Amino acid sequence: MANHESANKAYRQSEKKYARNKSRKSKIKTLTKKVLDAINQKDVESAKSAFILVQSEIMKAVSKKVFKLNTASRKVSSLSNLIKNSVS
Repeated sequence: MANHESANKAYRQSEKKYARNKSRKSKIKTLTKKVLDAINQKDVESAKSAFILVQSEIMKAVSKKVFKLNTASRKVSSLSNLIKNSVS
C-alpha cells in the first residue's frame, strides 16, 4: 500500500477509473452479444437497431479513452460487415 497521501489519492483514482472502464467494456460486450444473437436469429431489423446502440457506446468509449480509435473502428466495421452479410 502507498505511504504518501498523494500516492494514496492516485491509488484511489486508479481504482475508480478501473471500475468505470470495466463497466463500459462490459456494457459494450453485452450490446455486441445482442447484435450477434439477432444476426443468428436472422432478425435484421433488431440487429440494425442494436448495432446503432453498440456503435454509439463504442465511440463514447473512444472519447473516454477506454479504446483507441483504430480498435473501435475495427469492432464497428466487423459488426457492420456481419449485418451486411446476413442480409444477403
